[in-house]
Amino acid sequence: MLAATLLLASTIQPTRADGDPAKGENVFKRCAACHTATTQNRVGPGLAGIFGQPAASVAGYKYSPALAASGLAWDEATLDRFLEAPAKLVPGTRMTMPLPKADDRHDVIAYLKALASPSAAP
Repeated sequence: MLAATLLLASTIQPTRADGDPAKGENVFKRCAACHTATTQNRVGPGLAGIFGQPAASVAGYKYSPALAASGLAWDEATLDRFLEAPAKLVPGTRMTMPLPKADDRHDVIAYLKALASPSAAP
């Protein structure tokens, strides 16, 4: 029983809170075709200040009905799941570009968190 518990515990991957915002800024360049690191909306919403906010809450952006009704809030765990497979977490979302590598997701999340701080300058 102890061996099974240890094996299970070793396979659980918690959300890593120690992403690198500088690396995340570089990874975010892949997102820049649709998103900005400011409040300016493009094909996707501007992402400055979204960390800690309810999903689908950027003013002036028309979200998919699926994301608008999702009830999600953008914290580390939710962003990690969404960025890994957007349509799996929110079927019907317009977001189609996943970030399959965990390190890339964690770095982008750290970058988005930095954009949320008052001293952040994108």
